[in-house]
Amino acid sequence: MKDFLNTLIPQKHPLRLFWHKSMAVLAALRYGFPANQMIVIGVTGTKGKTTTCNMIHRIFTEAGKKVGMLTTVNFKLGGAEEVNLTKQSTISPFLLQRKIREMANANCEVLVLEVTSHALIQSRLWGINVDTAVLTNIAQDHLDYHGSMEEYRDAKALLFHQLNSSARKPGTPKLSVVNQDDPEHETFNRIPADQVFEYGIVKGTYTGRNLVPHATGTDFIFRIPNGEVPVNLKIPGRMNVFNALAAATVATAHQINLQTVKKGLEAVDCIPGRLEIIDEGQPFTVVVDFAHTEDSLKQVLELLRELTKGRLILVFGATGDRDTSKRPKMGAVADKYCDAVILTNDDPYTEDPRSIARMVREGIARKEGDRFWQVLDRKEAIRLALALAKEGDTVVVAGKGAEEFQVVGKRRIPHDDRKIVREFLGKALDIDL
Repeated sequence: MKDFLNTLIPQKHPLRLFWHKSMAVLAALRYGFPANQMIVIGVTGTKGKTTTCNMIHRIFTEAGKKVGMLTTVNFKLGGAEEVNLTKQSTISPFLLQRKIREMANANCEVLVLEVTSHALIQSRLWGINVDTAVLTNIAQDHLDYHGSMEEYRDAKALLFHQLNSSARKPGTPKLSVVNQDDPEHETFNRIPADQVFEYGIVKGTYTGRNLVPHATGTDFIFRIPNGEVPVNLKIPGRMNVFNALAAATVATAHQINLQTVKKGLEAVDCIPGRLEIIDEGQPFTVVVDFAHTEDSLKQVLELLRELTKGRLILVFGATGDRDTSKRPKMGAVADKYCDAVILTNDDPYTEDPRSIARMVREGIARKEGDRFWQVLDRKEAIRLALALAKEGDTVVVAGKGAEEFQVVGKRRIPHDDRKIVREFLGKALDIDL
């Protein structure tokens, strides 16, 4: 019956949105509006939300605050950490409010919350009064749900509009933190807040200067209107400098001093499933990353292309029942940057994996066997990539990151790219091409 109703009633039909909001209202009432006991920092955008949230959590923890955090990858309550197994970045209202209640009962002072466009449209945050709204960036994603980039952007902007429409907490200002290097920044700058904090590498008053990238991170100067501090960021990539700048700007907006910001950022050395290096002593590099859009895949491959002396070998796929327009674009990115491409399954959901692969292949100019293979069994695709790799090469397993299962139809099948990589690296691998 549930599947029938899901087919019958469109995702954004008023009845369905009313249902979502009703559940959020009931959840907030059931758990007694626990977010009102904390400063709430909401982070939205297309890429970098999870990393930015983890960085904010670390800086505020270094500042002596007790912090709760809810992201795609992990939940944190103070120093305790739990894996998010729901496959939702912003979890369902009852689980969301229950987790926040646990944090409030544990006397958390700050809540850092990853916020998706779906959650905003569906009012999942009803009863959670956000005090600081953060934008990482806007790039193509979820157009199957939103219909256009304009609607997608406007959905993200709802978080910022809620600053003034939601209740105020005594002594807590409503702040917005916006990436000025993103083309859509003006839309967010114009939304009223007590203060807008502008960050970026090229633009902004809170900036990253003198970037020196290296294999394991980036050195840069974090500069604010009344000071600066050198930062040795221990996760690589320009995109992670942006994430660090967002987190650092949030922290300084909340009166955390620069030395504490520096200490917090430099303590972050790995976010699960985000440019996560798997090292079992092999003579080549293996990286597992969540990149699942054209733009995120491009950024990861550009970075690793620069850092790789040998060949760049990619294992990737595209999710089913999602925006189909990005599939050939992802194929084209893989074709452009990689020496060897292995196209495989991601989470097909109810869609035929062969159909998904055909769409991705539209962007790949190579013929199968010419540095390109289609292996729909994801585990076998990873095995092939590792067997191909030689000293100095980099193998990238993209799309699922830290996820611990694969969704095929309505079934969740245990699958963790990182565990599979480690399993194969402990064996002798043979190739039969």
